[in-house]
Amino acid sequence: MSRAVDLTSAALLAGGAAVAGVINAVAGGGTLVSFPAAIAAGLAPLAANATNAVALTPASLASAWAYRRELSRDYRVLRVLLLPSLLGGAVGSALLLVTPQRVFDAAVPGLVLVATLLLLWQNLRPAKPAGQGGAAEEFALPSRPWVVFLLQFLVSVYGGYFGAGIGIMMLALLSSFAGNVDIHRMNAIKTVLASLINGVAAIAFVFAGAVDGVATAIMMAAAVVGSFGGAVVARRIAPGKVRWFVVALGLVLTAKLGWDRFAP
Repeated sequence: MSRAVDLTSAALLAGGAAVAGVINAVAGGGTLVSFPAAIAAGLAPLAANATNAVALTPASLASAWAYRRELSRDYRVLRVLLLPSLLGGAVGSALLLVTPQRVFDAAVPGLVLVATLLLLWQNLRPAKPAGQGGAAEEFALPSRPWVVFLLQFLVSVYGGYFGAGIGIMMLALLSSFAGNVDIHRMNAIKTVLASLINGVAAIAFVFAGAVDGVATAIMMAAAVVGSFGGAVVARRIAPGKVRWFVVALGLVLTAKLGWDRFAP
């Protein structure tokens, strides 16, 4: 599925994806920018969601590769969370593909609000102190790993369906059994799992013909550039400030999307 894209729409797609790449590299929550930008460019909400997922996947995979050093100690945790991430991403993307357009349109304001509130919750949580790198700093998996498996599966279903906010959900889950493991290792695991979830969903969306090919190409290139630019921004702007900006933007978008959908 593809259509002609005029200059204004191309600018919206590229700008939204580039900003999303920067925000994801610095703080997370970039989908709250790129998804509404795709809608503003003329894509239907369901197509915008699928296109956005495909377009942001390469940048997500690049970030996961950048964390390979932090992951060297945590393959045991990844083995537990890998399968539910893949299964959940597949189930979530399948649910999106069978959801009628009108149902998804009605759900969009609520989904954006949920993602925004998750980011707000993360902003209000006290910062987790970084570990010191000692031998005792290991993940303490619960005696019943199936609980973690189930929770990660549910997070991944949501991720395959919509995606915004899954990083925050996974950090919350990892924190529950992280002990004194530092935030950088948790962020590395989160990034890899998010890449898997988005990658599985992206494959499903492409094969189902749910993405706009032209819009995807524009957004993909811009998101990769933005993710590299995020490294520069991260040195100059505190991630917390970026997250508060995204929260404010998310609340405005929720109000506008709700008004457009439900106002008489």
